[in-house]
Amino acid sequence: MSAHLYIEGGESKEDQIRCREGFRKLIGKLGFAAGKKMPRLSACGGRNAAFDDFKTAHGSSKEGDYIAMLIDSEDPVADGEKTWEHLKTRDNWDKPAGAVDEQVLLMTTCMETWIVADRAALKEHYGQKLQENALPPLIDLENRNRKEVHDKLTQATRDCSNAYAKGKRSFEVVGMLNQTVLSSLPAFARMASVLKAKL
Repeated sequence: MSAHLYIEGGESKEDQIRCREGFRKLIGKLGFAAGKKMPRLSACGGRNAAFDDFKTAHGSSKEGDYIAMLIDSEDPVADGEKTWEHLKTRDNWDKPAGAVDEQVLLMTTCMETWIVADRAALKEHYGQKLQENALPPLIDLENRNRKEVHDKLTQATRDCSNAYAKGKRSFEVVGMLNQTVLSSLPAFARMASVLKAKL
């Protein structure tokens, strides 16, 4: 049995390495040791590229393999368990033959939602110049517009020497996130539950 997770993120080769490393650290905190149960991770660049890579891998997978993709939901999700329904409604993506909802892991509404949820990691990474009061409230985070979340994170770190930006800096923070804190987010809790059940 093999497990492979296709991740949205990393436009350049360097950023793809950082993306894999950041998510390897985060997923590793769920109890998957490298070489034991940890799935293989591929950073695919854009969302459409992640879907294309997933479809190719799913089509050639063997029985018992776990092939999945981890992507931004882009918009709030009506039912977190009906992931293909969300992707059909939002993106007009057709579910590949034989695929199931557990093969789609969503960052709702975006990776930055997970980042702003962990205030301790943000303080550790950005230091005293972090303007915490500029961050979006923690209540109902997964229903916030992705642009609002991203803009508020950028604003809160604008005076920091390592101000938030997609790429190297974003994936560094992902690797620092606390899985216990993120478990308050339904989409993250679902990812953890699905991975533990499948691997």
